[in-house]
Amino acid sequence: MSEKHNTPYTFVRIATVTPVVSVGNIDFNTTECLKGILEAYKNGARIILLPELAISGYTAGDLFHNDTLHYAVKEALKKIGNETKSLDATIVIGAPIRTVRGIINGALVYSRGSLVGIVPKMHLPNYKEFYEKRWFVSGFETPEKTVTIDGKEIPCGSDIIFKDSKNPDIALGIEVCEDVWMPVSPSTLQALAGATILANLSASNEVVGKASYRKDLVVMQSAKSISAYAYVSCGVHESTTDVVFSGHSLIAENGYMISESNRFTREMEITYADIDIDHLVTDRNRTNSFADNQHLIKETSYRTVSVSIPSIDAKPTYRVITPTPFLPSDLTKRKQVTDDIFNIQVAGLAKRIESAKLSHVIIGLSGGLDSTLAFLVCYKAFEKLGYPMKNIHAITMPGFGTTTGTKNNAILLAETAGVSLEEISIVPGVLQHFKDIGHDEANENFVFENSQARYRTMVLFDKANQLGGMVVGTGDLSESALGWCTFNGDHISNYNVNGGIPKTLVKYVVQYVSDTSDEKLKNILTDILNTPISPELTRPKDNEVTQKTEDLVGPYILHDFFIYHFVRWGSSPEKILMLATIAFKDMYNEVTIKKWLGQFIKRFFGNQWKRSVMSDGPKVGSVALSPRGDWRMPSDGDVSEWIKNLE
Repeated sequence: MSEKHNTPYTFVRIATVTPVVSVGNIDFNTTECLKGILEAYKNGARIILLPELAISGYTAGDLFHNDTLHYAVKEALKKIGNETKSLDATIVIGAPIRTVRGIINGALVYSRGSLVGIVPKMHLPNYKEFYEKRWFVSGFETPEKTVTIDGKEIPCGSDIIFKDSKNPDIALGIEVCEDVWMPVSPSTLQALAGATILANLSASNEVVGKASYRKDLVVMQSAKSISAYAYVSCGVHESTTDVVFSGHSLIAENGYMISESNRFTREMEITYADIDIDHLVTDRNRTNSFADNQHLIKETSYRTVSVSIPSIDAKPTYRVITPTPFLPSDLTKRKQVTDDIFNIQVAGLAKRIESAKLSHVIIGLSGGLDSTLAFLVCYKAFEKLGYPMKNIHAITMPGFGTTTGTKNNAILLAETAGVSLEEISIVPGVLQHFKDIGHDEANENFVFENSQARYRTMVLFDKANQLGGMVVGTGDLSESALGWCTFNGDHISNYNVNGGIPKTLVKYVVQYVSDTSDEKLKNILTDILNTPISPELTRPKDNEVTQKTEDLVGPYILHDFFIYHFVRWGSSPEKILMLATIAFKDMYNEVTIKKWLGQFIKRFFGNQWKRSVMSDGPKVGSVALSPRGDWRMPSDGDVSEWIKNLE
């Protein structure tokens, strides 16, 4: 990929336009297509796509061999050029084009009113309801590199990449309908040649089940090619002699559906999406196997045509910027995600227990969210292994800050599950430790807090030695990212089942278990879910938590958003801030977001040394911080470049 441009982020707005057509009425169709083009442009689209053979209608049949139709098409092409001269955009529209070899089913590319390229359909369906070889020749049969239109030689072929003249990362590849159904599609090769956005001009008829298949196909093609894939199809006004068309348009990005049109509408349908070019470039650079696959093509055999595709100069509005990127918005998918996470945790722990040839686990149970989730994982793992539940040793270790509520929840949880429960107060031991090192117990500083965390860890490991078991860790991904853990305290364990799960997900996984539990366990878990997040390392007031984590480090919902965009996509702080102001517009103002973003960046850089020696644990999602897996970063990296625009 090319070097990045100077702007902090790049989004491109795509529109798919399904116009009303009258089959064979070229003037009418041209007018309707232009109407859609101008409407899409007015709404900020700078790549505008119209269906296969939109100028003539896909179902024109033997009229494709008629001189009158082709004369009208020639005039239509001139009109489209004249009417779009003032548009700083790239427009792709389908039309039949006569060549010396025969008629091609072409995707015509206009930039600032000039016809700059034609991409022929390569694979012509000629089976079942399709008869395209009756009228057209495929791109394989037209090896000429140009087509003459009005005395001008126009580049022609599926070997063309249309690149923005100012930012070569905005690169468009085009194919036509059937092409994407092939085992090796033109768009696959175009992506390997550098196209980040792929367009498909289609005329896909409807039969039962085809819409779902089509959607899966588009999503998977965008994922495999690490691209944006925009698919536009003709609508209900095509001839219904034998088949019906629905106008199904789809825009996917890197395996996710961004926008989908309504089907079977009788009016013009325009669908928009804002594509994140930086995401695509980052993922391609990171995925070295993508580059390995480029041996399939010779980049020199692909031609480049310069076009104008300006990035949007405002915030992206035609894509969902969710405040909880680790959680699917679809409730059905959310249930599946939480189910998968829990099963990954359970499978990881079960394997580690088996391989260590141990039958006991030791876990510190505080009554908080993280330790509760780790405890539930232990319970399920033992159930799968067929081990006695008494071999799970839950140890509650009240300290100076422990409240009655959390302690009682820990006890109730262990008793309800039928595991071994032991209470060991850390207060006497920590007071002795303070005396040994000369610390005033009234001074509730880091020494006061960290001594408790380390003492608890010492108790857990010594109990593990005593019982012949292993210590199961409870710290989560968010705490790792922020360094919100005590080095050689809760930072360490024999196996940490929560290490790959951000705080916002921990809650949902516990909720998932709660929803499938009996009434007694559900009540305990509900109370835990409603308890403020706290390490409880400072003395409470009136038995109420005084040390609330989010008051100190910031809201976890913000930090998890920052983690996702910083680690998963390598986004700049400026871009993260911009996206966060969209996602959290109803929750936090920009000043607040900027403050916590600055704190996050500083803490993330400042605590890599803790992550460099973190415990083993399973990766559960696209973001992980294990130094043995996804994240390798110098422990003494300089944060200056990342915070200079946040202070």
